[in-house]
Amino acid sequence: MTEAFQAEPGRLDAVVSVHLGVPRAEVQRAIAAGSVLVDGSPREKSHRLSGGERIEVDLAPSAELPAEGPPLDVAWQDEHLLVVRKPAGLPTHPTENRRGGTVVNRLLGMGIPLAPRGGPLRPGIVHRLDAGTSGLLVVASDDESFEGLAATFTRHEAGRAYLALVRGSVAHDRFEVDAPLGRAGARIRVDATGGREATTAFEVRERFDRATLLEAEPRTGRTHQIRVHLSSIGHPILGDRRYGGGGDDAHELGLERPFLHAWRIAFDHPITGERIDLEDPLPPDLERALERARSGSV
Repeated sequence: MTEAFQAEPGRLDAVVSVHLGVPRAEVQRAIAAGSVLVDGSPREKSHRLSGGERIEVDLAPSAELPAEGPPLDVAWQDEHLLVVRKPAGLPTHPTENRRGGTVVNRLLGMGIPLAPRGGPLRPGIVHRLDAGTSGLLVVASDDESFEGLAATFTRHEAGRAYLALVRGSVAHDRFEVDAPLGRAGARIRVDATGGREATTAFEVRERFDRATLLEAEPRTGRTHQIRVHLSSIGHPILGDRRYGGGGDDAHELGLERPFLHAWRIAFDHPITGERIDLEDPLPPDLERALERARSGSV
């Protein structure tokens, strides 16, 4: 199956891996076999992309993804796209090594068409939420909607807001973190020299003795962006063990995952032009943690 897309800046194998949602080793095998073209020509796996090049990838077809249950809660839907409420603990899409137990599998189980343009492992998936993050997720049902939505997210024209409960007292009521992000193994870190541009705006929603509830609006869409930006300024998200948010205070709040929830999304429908503006309240586990914070647990 051949996929074609416009490249983002970065190393060829890494860009293709992220875009298609497949392991980098699989992409490297395809590059070595001459199955990845940059503006019509094969390149080395380490080739640096400037951004805007046409990438063509011919990967061996994957086995059909399993359709699974239970169904997801749908916040909005028409024949072109839908917005689902993703529960915490559910990855957004499969990988070659994990072919089930994702949003995509559940949507297939619901009989919902998913845009093939997303690729064999991430049909319909325009943007992702981390497995531990709950909230609103947009999915395309046809390729025309996929292209329109992808352009909207690439241009940062979709309004997205998250709620995050962080450790400590944040100094300012409104602030931005502008810090490039890069990958170090399985972790993302601030990388001022080789990282990709990343900016997040924050606003205080509520203050507690040893914690702060923030609203976060990412201006860019990097992996783990909100989590790493908050950790980098000394206010990790409570419950986020990977980036320093574990410990006694998270345990006292009963947090088994990061307190991060995609509570609002707003965008123009790519086909009809209708303005879609949706909100999703905190799920019960985070609402309970917030009530414990209000009662003085942190």
